[in-house]
Amino acid sequence: MSGTEEDAQPLGIIAGAGTLPLHIATHAREQGRAVYILGFQGLAEPDIAGFPHDWMRWGQVGRMLRLLRQNGCREIVIVGGVRRPKLTSISIDAGLIRYAPQIYRLTRGGDDAVLSRVVRFFEDHGFVVRGAHEIATDLTAPAGRMTRATPCPADRQDIAKALAVLRALGPHDVGQGVVAARGYVLAVEAAEGTDEMLRRCAGLRQWGLSHRHGVLVKAPKPEQELRVDMPTIGPRTAELAAEAGLAGIAVAQGQVLLAEPQTLVETADRLGLFVIGIDPEAEGREAVADTLVSAKMAAD
Repeated sequence: MSGTEEDAQPLGIIAGAGTLPLHIATHAREQGRAVYILGFQGLAEPDIAGFPHDWMRWGQVGRMLRLLRQNGCREIVIVGGVRRPKLTSISIDAGLIRYAPQIYRLTRGGDDAVLSRVVRFFEDHGFVVRGAHEIATDLTAPAGRMTRATPCPADRQDIAKALAVLRALGPHDVGQGVVAARGYVLAVEAAEGTDEMLRRCAGLRQWGLSHRHGVLVKAPKPEQELRVDMPTIGPRTAELAAEAGLAGIAVAQGQVLLAEPQTLVETADRLGLFVIGIDPEAEGREAVADTLVSAKMAAD
């Protein structure tokens, strides 16, 4: 099927929590494309009612596939925050029973394996899974500084330290975020997510209250399925980073989604944080160069 034919069909959006599903829907509509949203009850924003939509509960696999097909969707985007459901919130329908063996296999293993199987499940049922970044390219982090504040050489060293930890842990399917300050690793993002990790850091504050130190670094893991699991930051990330006493946020350029990018930058500027897009491969070299320059200036 050609791109023109696909663009003529409604884009299906399976919506979790947050504003990203609405941004994707708005962007697609502005590009002249019809949109249909399936929102998870209790997660998706009520404002999805501004688009053709239906609500679904966990476990309604048959309903989900049927509604996507009935609304003419071939391409789908899976976007927004999700959390593992409580057993009491799962609705068992005929589709869940029919595809029970496949669904069971989806739940086995770490996040990377599970999300890759989710993509394959939809592909096996005739859908084309697109990443949010493929639909709304303005959502991905650009290269370079986005805020008035800029990282100092010590911040660059912390960025390099955090990236080294991410590279080491990535093959073990652990975390998309690390906080480093003054050369120490303060926290590694685990199953609790970025927000809770930053709240843990706020309790440390070992580096004092008068000056900000430390950086939150977000980057995807090796082989991460970016179509359904691209790392994301937003205005709340900046607020929590400030509460934790950090100096800024560094994200992998082109590989991290920015929720409400304008508000994110405005929030960071108001709080005195830097936000930058980095090349993870080059950042270590830049940190070494910054250190040499600082050492030379101190010697002079």
